[in-house]
Amino acid sequence: MRDIHEVLDHRAVTTLFQPLVEMSTGRVLGYEALSRGPAGSPWEQPGALFAAAHEAGRDSELDWICRARAYEGALAADLDPGLTLFVNMEPSAAGTPCPLDLVPIIERARHRLRVVTEMTERAIAADPSGLLSAAAAVRAAGWGVALDDVGADPMSLALMPFLHPDVVKLDMGLLRAPGDPHTARVVAAVAAYAEASGAVVLAEGIETPEHVAIARTMGATVGQGWHFGRPAPLPARTGVTATLPFIPPPPPENRTPFAVVGARRPITTATKAQLMPMSRHLEALAFDGGEPPVLLACFQEARHFTPATARRFARIAGDSPLVAALGSGLTDEPIPGVRGACLEDDDALRGEWNVIVVGPHRAAALVARDLGDTGPDSERRFEFALTHDRALVIEAARSLLGRLAPTRSPELQPA
Repeated sequence: MRDIHEVLDHRAVTTLFQPLVEMSTGRVLGYEALSRGPAGSPWEQPGALFAAAHEAGRDSELDWICRARAYEGALAADLDPGLTLFVNMEPSAAGTPCPLDLVPIIERARHRLRVVTEMTERAIAADPSGLLSAAAAVRAAGWGVALDDVGADPMSLALMPFLHPDVVKLDMGLLRAPGDPHTARVVAAVAAYAEASGAVVLAEGIETPEHVAIARTMGATVGQGWHFGRPAPLPARTGVTATLPFIPPPPPENRTPFAVVGARRPITTATKAQLMPMSRHLEALAFDGGEPPVLLACFQEARHFTPATARRFARIAGDSPLVAALGSGLTDEPIPGVRGACLEDDDALRGEWNVIVVGPHRAAALVARDLGDTGPDSERRFEFALTHDRALVIEAARSLLGRLAPTRSPELQPA
């Protein structure tokens, strides 16, 4: 192969498979597909392969090729339909059509294989709406979703409940630092999510019996690593006695945050001046603690997103995985680092003032609806509700994420 274009044009990608094992029994539950470029070439290793494809503007195409080759390998090996195939999806490919020559393989996989699509937190932060839509499409096919490398970046913890993964994959670095306070915080957040949702916790990078013991203390029930098997071609079918479960997906949310929270919490009336301390308190939660939260806010109109507010949001955005401000007259990025969305005049959100904070260990939402007063701004009255119920806060937050457009830098755009 002369260059990366020839590699991609010839679909010259191969796939190896690493087992995923139920640690209590040793039973294989599935395999993760791991892509490689042409053997002996500069693009054999996945890092070099994807870097070259990115440089050529063809990383989305490569992602489709890798997935198709993984499905093709599983189909050729007659993978037992009870086993689960884990396949990575890169953020840039989420909204890119499948190349026509690969469509038949993808369609066969949809009808024959049991797949978990692995996503990372950077994908959610780059395009929340697109990735939630992609996750919904994956689940509509009867497949599952995994959040990969949890713990490698603290931001993944705050974004985890929005993706609502069936499987949470603990980053291998956690096993190497079980006594680190960061590890303890990650494990606690993942355990809380798994307990509430029923998700499976999988530990990566298990190489020794000691790693197995540590992983099980962290709540992992499934393991992956050299201790259980190195990447290799798929073995012959041996029969399946256990299947990795999927959890019920979150229902689609088309209501506004006020409608979501107001339906289940008492409604009170207050002036804007009376609500301001509550709003500032919720913003302050975004600064409090070691794990950065998601902050979403609706301002009705751009004039309410004042310079002082913009400065506060900019500081929060410096550490947070996602900060967003929605309102009439706001742009897709009202200030650097802060996501935005312009609300149309007939949008129900135009009448709402919402502040929603979701972190790994806390969540809160102030939702308010304008009563339409025409007097002084500080005396305008709102119906409002305040909740710290995590599930309810996340439900309200999800109703906003679909409105945020992707903010990819030009170099990430496929050619």
